Amino acid sequence: MHTEVKMPDIGLDEVEVIEILVKLNEEVKIEQGLITVEGEKSSMEIPSPISGVVKKINVKIGDKVSTNTIIMIFTTDVVSFDNRKKENTDIPKKVSELNVDIKKNIVHATPSVRRLARDLNINLNNIIGSGRKNRILKDDIELYTKNTVNNLNELKIEKVKINVLQKTVGNNLYNNWINIPHVTQFDEVNITTLEDFRKKYNNEEHKKNINYTNVTILIFIIKAVSHALLKFPIFNSSLSLDKKTIIFKKYINIGVAVDVKNGLLVPVLKNVNKKSITSLSSELILLSNKAHNNKLNKLDMKDSCFTISNLGGIGGSWFTPIINSPEVAILGVSKAVIKPIWNGVEFAPSLILPLSLSYDHRVINGADAARFISFLNKLLSDIRLLMM
Repeated sequence: MHTEVKMPDIGLDEVEVIEILVKLNEEVKIEQGLITVEGEKSSMEIPSPISGVVKKINVKIGDKVSTNTIIMIFTTDVVSFDNRKKENTDIPKKVSELNVDIKKNIVHATPSVRRLARDLNINLNNIIGSGRKNRILKDDIELYTKNTVNNLNELKIEKVKINVLQKTVGNNLYNNWINIPHVTQFDEVNITTLEDFRKKYNNEEHKKNINYTNVTILIFIIKAVSHALLKFPIFNSSLSLDKKTIIFKKYINIGVAVDVKNGLLVPVLKNVNKKSITSLSSELILLSNKAHNNKLNKLDMKDSCFTISNLGGIGGSWFTPIINSPEVAILGVSKAVIKPIWNGVEFAPSLILPLSLSYDHRVINGADAARFISFLNKLLSDIRLLMM
């Protein structure tokens, strides 16, 4: 059965259709919203007086409608409709007389705001109103427009082809990560005494030579690692290709990761255990400059036994460095920070250095890793031990 759905008497002579809330062939329940109309001062959702299927929509957005204008035609279930009429023969003529629950998604906005939204092609359902009872204001429209533009700008992209260095480093890191069972041991070192010594030494050297280059904390770490490698030779080893033999190295070469443009290079300091702090400092400066100027050769990056990745100049607390195969361990160094440390009498400000030791669990067990980093902690906490 076809039933005409007419515009009820809402107390206004003529209103404008600003939204159509249903589609053709949509099944509509009684009191479901059909259209939204707008008068001089307010907007209103017109509910359906019956249940049925929408077969024709007689109005479009912008049309002017008045009481008894046919807005839609429904196909209805005769039995259910007749039953409904028997139960309630007085179909209300005014919207105010309908027992309609207000829906959560009804939009509250003035006609001018709705008109502005239509002009800007903005769906008001996407905006949270800041006015009373969540009413949408013009300011809300402007803010939404501004945010939408900003979001579009943020979504702009630029594609840059991966260079040869990035590709090589990336492939190596990926292969090392998936082929080596990594475990990382973390620790904190109190380097307050070491830092006091370093500053004092650098100040004295500057007085002798104005062109003197400061010795950094990293140099002391490198030297301390060389001592630890001698004490714990399992960290100065590698796994054979057939994974059946551990190869112990009788030399101490330490690679230092250097951050360069578009990549990472690892020059190698040779025979670290046989060189002084000042000699290692000069050599690292030379290798770092070569790395930044793209002048490193194969010999400069060959035969490393152990790698140190230093992020102290950038920041962060701890991280999990990826082992540089065929090595079996790598030390990550983060930024030192001042922390209050209990000295037995009081909390004293102390310079604390975070360390992250990643190791190959096929070769090194957790107990050895804990001993290695604890020994390293001991050396860096008391610089005098490096002379023993």
